[in-house]
Amino acid sequence: MIHLETPRLLLRDWKEEDIAPFAAMNSDPIVMRHFPAPLTDEQTLAFYRRITDELAIRGYGLYAVQRKDDAAFLGYVGFHHFDFDVDFAPGIEIGWRLRADCWNRGYATEAASACLEYARRQLPFREVYSFTALCNHPSERVMQKIGMQRLREFAHPSLSDGHPLQMHMLYHRAW
Repeated sequence: MIHLETPRLLLRDWKEEDIAPFAAMNSDPIVMRHFPAPLTDEQTLAFYRRITDELAIRGYGLYAVQRKDDAAFLGYVGFHHFDFDVDFAPGIEIGWRLRADCWNRGYATEAASACLEYARRQLPFREVYSFTALCNHPSERVMQKIGMQRLREFAHPSLSDGHPLQMHMLYHRAW
């Protein structure tokens, strides 16, 4: 099922044939440089299952992104329900992860903007958060381009004290 369409992209349900390019993306040290570690194939498969389960249960989630002109799998953009130990949880996160060769082409901004408009019109929540490590300036720039406001910094509870990625920025948008 196609959930959203933009001039260049389809945001759709996941297919089994997405698993191999998803695993390749998640194991790329460049793509994963702002995460604790690249994912193994087993971790990617577990992540894939969590994503497809959330889509099935909630009716929204992290959509597979496909380029229209060549049908290539680019990554994901969409929503995730989070409930980890922070004072702004539970909530809905808007997030993205794209293949490195797809960066700096406006795909994340295009897809995330479409997601926000879709959420505003049709989904059962009225605000979203986005967060990432302080050093992840490209993702922060997407947050700014889609109209999110920086609230503050926080220490991610899943990362130990002193971990170089522990400090995160928190962005928010409501409608």
